[in-house]
Amino acid sequence: MKKQAKKAVEGKPVHDRAAEGRQPAPNPLADELRPGQSVELLKELHILTRDGKLNQDSRRKLKQVYHLVQFIEPLLEQVLADKPDVQLVDHGAGKSYLGFILYDLFFKARQSESPGSRIYGIETREELVRKSEELAQRLDFPGMAFEHLSVADAITSPRLPARVDVVTALHACNTATDDAIHFALKKQARFIVLVPCCQAEVASVLKKNKAQSLARDPLTEIWRHPVHTREFGSQLTNVLRCLQLEAHGYQVTVTELVGWEHSMKNELIVASYRDLPRKRPSERLRGVLQSLGIEELGERFFTEAAEASA
Repeated sequence: MKKQAKKAVEGKPVHDRAAEGRQPAPNPLADELRPGQSVELLKELHILTRDGKLNQDSRRKLKQVYHLVQFIEPLLEQVLADKPDVQLVDHGAGKSYLGFILYDLFFKARQSESPGSRIYGIETREELVRKSEELAQRLDFPGMAFEHLSVADAITSPRLPARVDVVTALHACNTATDDAIHFALKKQARFIVLVPCCQAEVASVLKKNKAQSLARDPLTEIWRHPVHTREFGSQLTNVLRCLQLEAHGYQVTVTELVGWEHSMKNELIVASYRDLPRKRPSERLRGVLQSLGIEELGERFFTEAAEASA
C-alpha cells in the first residue's frame, strides 16, 4: 500500500507506467484487404464474417477473388487506354459476386474520370436481381445495373449497349456459358472471361451415339463408361468453346485459378479479340465434331462462316 501511494504522489500511477510505449492494436485485416475495399460488401458476400473477421474459409475465398480479378483488371485497363469508359456484362450473375468485387476494386476509384463506365449483371432469377439492386444502392455503386433477362433477350434489349467491351461468366451452369459466348460474339466483345461450369449437353450426345462410334472407332473407349463419358464430355465442351472463339478471330488462353484446387471447375478461359485467321480453327472444330460423331452440335458451337450463311 505504501509503495503504491508513493508512486501516486510522484504523479506516476502504476497503470500509466504500464501504458508507456504501448502501440495501437494492429488491424488484422490491414494486410489482407486492398486500400479502400468495402468491408460491408465483403460481409454481404460472406468473404468476411458478420463481425468483420477472416477465418480459414473466408481467407481462401478472398484469395480466389484476388486471383480472378488479377486476370480481369489488365483487360479493363486496356479498354480504358483506348476509350473513356468500359462496358462490362456479367452473364448468369447470380448474386453478382464478381460484378460487385470488380466495381469495388476497379470501377469505384474511377467514377470521376470515367463516369460512363458500367457493369451490367444479367440474371434470370428476379429475386436475385432485386437484391443486387438494393445492395448497389446501399453501397452507393451508381455504375452498376441489373437486368432480369435471358441471354436471347439480352442480345436485343435496348437496356444494354449495342457493343460491350468485356463479357464475363463465372460458373454459369450447363449451357449458360455457351449462351454467354453467343452474347459476346453478337456484341463484338473485345474480351471474354469464362470460368466454365458443368455442361451435360455434349456428354448426352456422346452417350446417345456411343454404340455407333464404338463400331467404327476404338478411341470411343475413352468415353465408353458413364463416368468417363461425363468427364470426357466436360473436357471436350471447353475444347469446343476455345475452338469456337478462335474461329471468330479471338486469341484464347486457358489456365487454372489459384486457390480453387478443391473445385472441379477451376478452369479459366480468357479470349482477346485479335482478328486472327478463322479458317484453320473452323476446320478443326468441324473435324472434331465429325470424328466424334456429334455433328448435331454444330449449331451450338457455330463458326463465323456458319453464322453468316444461316
